[in-house]
Amino acid sequence: MTKSPEERPANSQVIILCGGKGTRMGGTVNTVKKELVEIGDRPMIWHVMKIFAASGFEDFILPLGYRGQDIRRYFLEYNLTHSQISFTIGERQPVFHEKMPESNWRVTLVDTGLDANKGARVKRVEKYITTDQFLLTYGDGVADINVRSLVEFHKKHGKLATVTGVRTTSQYGLMCVDDDGRVVEYVQYPLLKEWTNAGFMVFERRTLEHFSEDNRVDLENDVLGRLASEGQLMMYRHEGFWRSADTFREIQMLNDLWNSGEAPWKVW
Repeated sequence: MTKSPEERPANSQVIILCGGKGTRMGGTVNTVKKELVEIGDRPMIWHVMKIFAASGFEDFILPLGYRGQDIRRYFLEYNLTHSQISFTIGERQPVFHEKMPESNWRVTLVDTGLDANKGARVKRVEKYITTDQFLLTYGDGVADINVRSLVEFHKKHGKLATVTGVRTTSQYGLMCVDDDGRVVEYVQYPLLKEWTNAGFMVFERRTLEHFSEDNRVDLENDVLGRLASEGQLMMYRHEGFWRSADTFREIQMLNDLWNSGEAPWKVW
């Protein structure tokens, strides 16, 4: 039986950003919402949710925007799509023959507008956030991250927010040149020294004062930038696997890993 909100563990809620248009996906986004592009036989957003659920975080808030009805339909039809069922024609209630691992997930779907930036979307779901801390991530990035370790790191440092950082390789060959234009070093796809925002963020509830419902408010530049300038943003170093799925090529790579049985992000 699905637990009521009062019976659930007092874990932080998880906000998964899934309202954007996904323009970097090119033509693919015209047929399938980016977060619903399948890895194996399940959509990308399901994989993201499974990562959190593996650490016991099963209360999700999804700020909807572009093609939000597609995400609504997926979750509203989830039991019918993925369960073994029996039903009698003319009767409304089918019989479900098994309890799925996702049966305890609580999913709150909130329309946050078609053109809002991510910072505005978070602010517009504020009244559905009932915990003192909340987790926030993107609907198109997976990692072999232990979310409980991330939350413990956040609790220990005492700042307002934590963002997970990863080091990525350059998608280009990089060159060091002298003043005459002579290439003194050439490295193909080097590991970058800088850290990349991988999502998987933790916020204290009072950071919502930094957000606004103004469509123009950006999560990264306006909110994270301000928290950083105030000395209130910390980074959790993740040295393991992380990939975002911004392009068809990246989706193909994740599918290849999943189909080979070697998907590092499958921590469940």
